[in-house]
Amino acid sequence: MKDELLERDADPDPIRQFKKWYDDARKAKILLPEAMTLATAGGDGKPSARMVLLKSFDQHGFIFYTNYESRKAKELTGSPAAALLFHWAQLQRQVRISGEATKVTAEESDAYFQTRPRESQISAHASTQSRVVTDRAELEKEYKRIEEKYRGKTVPRPANWGGYCVKPESIEFWKGRLGRLHDRLLYEKQSDGIWVIRRLAP
Repeated sequence: MKDELLERDADPDPIRQFKKWYDDARKAKILLPEAMTLATAGGDGKPSARMVLLKSFDQHGFIFYTNYESRKAKELTGSPAAALLFHWAQLQRQVRISGEATKVTAEESDAYFQTRPRESQISAHASTQSRVVTDRAELEKEYKRIEEKYRGKTVPRPANWGGYCVKPESIEFWKGRLGRLHDRLLYEKQSDGIWVIRRLAP
């Protein structure tokens, strides 16, 4: 695997370049290569960040799922601007993505929800994500109630749970190198849809 990122080797399409690196991370057996930091901002301008899991990506963007009443969802409702960060330390690689997040269709969310483990489906119903709860026992009691409610039945997707797609406006690929003279290639999407690549100083 090359210890460099040069313009001549980079794919002119950042989605294809991301796929190459993502596949490398999976082949390297990195734990949860799909884990990414999602950064949003509230109405007061204060940023917040958390780890979420990438579930799919293509030319339209990068998709993750969450509770639509969570802090992240409320912040995206106020401002759809979002940033994603992948950090594959073993490969000395990072990918930074900036763009706008929009909800995926209900049909897409339904389809993905049915692929989740049953325990995760039940948790999606039981958890009022980001809200204060009395204690762990309260969560477990609600989980058991939902589990009993749908015993022997298909667990439907909660109306307040679904996906977001972050449509990239810029994607930066970072490759660590000796002496901290790292490689950084920034792809920026122009108004005509063409991606322009620029090298950034480390």
